[in-house]
Amino acid sequence: MKPDDIVRYADRIYGYAVKRTFSRDEADELSQEILCAAIHSLPRLKDESRFEPWLWGIAANVSKAFRRGTGKRRAIYSYDALPELPYEPEDDNEQLYAAVRAKIASLSAIYRDVVIPYYYDGLSIRQISEKLCVPAGTIAYRLSESRKKLKRKCAHMTESALKPVRLHLAIYGSGDYDGDRFPFPQTYIRDALSQNILFHCYETPKTVEQLSELCGVPAYYVEDSLCSLSARGAVTSPSKGRYQTDFIIWSDVHGRYCEENAEKALRPLLDDMVAALRAVAAEGAQIDFYRAERSEDDLFFLYGVLAFEYAQQRFCTLPYPPIEPAYDGFCWRYVGSVETGAHPRITIHWQRSANLASRGSYMHTVYSHFAGIPGRDMMYDSHINVCEDLLRTGRTDDVDAAARAIQNGFVVRRTDGTMSVACPAFTKRQKEALDAAAEKHLAPLMPRYTALTRDFIAGYKKLFPRHLYDDADRMCHGLFRDLYQVVAEYAVRSGKAAAPTPGTFCDVLLQYK
Repeated sequence: MKPDDIVRYADRIYGYAVKRTFSRDEADELSQEILCAAIHSLPRLKDESRFEPWLWGIAANVSKAFRRGTGKRRAIYSYDALPELPYEPEDDNEQLYAAVRAKIASLSAIYRDVVIPYYYDGLSIRQISEKLCVPAGTIAYRLSESRKKLKRKCAHMTESALKPVRLHLAIYGSGDYDGDRFPFPQTYIRDALSQNILFHCYETPKTVEQLSELCGVPAYYVEDSLCSLSARGAVTSPSKGRYQTDFIIWSDVHGRYCEENAEKALRPLLDDMVAALRAVAAEGAQIDFYRAERSEDDLFFLYGVLAFEYAQQRFCTLPYPPIEPAYDGFCWRYVGSVETGAHPRITIHWQRSANLASRGSYMHTVYSHFAGIPGRDMMYDSHINVCEDLLRTGRTDDVDAAARAIQNGFVVRRTDGTMSVACPAFTKRQKEALDAAAEKHLAPLMPRYTALTRDFIAGYKKLFPRHLYDDADRMCHGLFRDLYQVVAEYAVRSGKAAAPTPGTFCDVLLQYK
């Protein structure tokens, strides 16, 4: 055998070293020491057929000596998640060592800072005490606690790290964002680690170590992510060293509750509610508003959701706690979802924007996810301004904004070059006429409606963690309107209303001054 024969094993030796060190620099150092030791000992190899066992025996001895040495103190005591390399030695002890190493990385900083210098750098308790400026008794206590923690971690391997979740994040409330120049706040907490931290500490507060174990990443990275989540108002710390998600995360639990209870709660009133909405629609058909060529069958659902929204404002007595300003000065809250879609909850999705920053005359609202009606993006200021121009004069001078509005489907360009708004629009006076119809036909039903929904809403609130009861109150307040979904879908299922035309949106422009 020649030294060149050993050099051909360099990649496999490096892979071996990676599994037993904390950084690429240390892996380089250890692999070089193994190569040098093997080349130096080569003349003593008697049986070339035993070359590989001989080589890996030298590697094991050099690795043990390397670990016992008083090497440099590491800048970051965390486990580098390096890619798998081609060689995996058949050594159960080494595999166990790699597993323990990962568990050490999941310890919080105060424990990592003791365990690694003691067991890997060979420092005494006194030396660690001097380096950290911490009493020796405290170091001894942390070392003892670290051993207990590692024993528990090795005994309870979690599978959650192998099954990461994906949260769908949004906000509700008010703020000036456009998704591009001014990103919506949820943009900053969409990375996989942040989402899994938020999921795991939703129901009960968790420590850094618990989150490290659940997420399958070193505690250092969890600590860094928690700093960001705290600054972004996504987590709170109800007690020292514990963190909890500070917003609602929807799950199938809410959908199953709705499936079991929503229609049952409204059943005694459903026929009367549908009849009242048909009466509202009949009066809506007499109002001379801009219809965007929508049929009265499709407009039935718009009349209905606007009537229920009016009823919520007029008759709902449920609390709606004010939203305090967030870190950016706007009044909004996060909301997340891990729903599978198998158990849809009762909700009418809505997005609303107004051209308040420019003209301040119209607002655009999109209602969706009921009776099979799909969602769409809401308009921004420039889109609304173009639509306002077209509604008033039939033309607009803002060519660029008009092109963007056409591209987004808010405006239609005809073959003759003229343009029209693609959604219905009410002036303030026309909307007041529709509100009067809603008052006339829904007001007599509201005492019964309120009584029937009370128990349903009380049970719904219990599905939320107690520290989020302000958020829960806002969600329950919205249910007063959202239960229109039950009424609308019953109307279609019973044949009392035609199903909406496939692909038709339920959106509207409302003049508010």
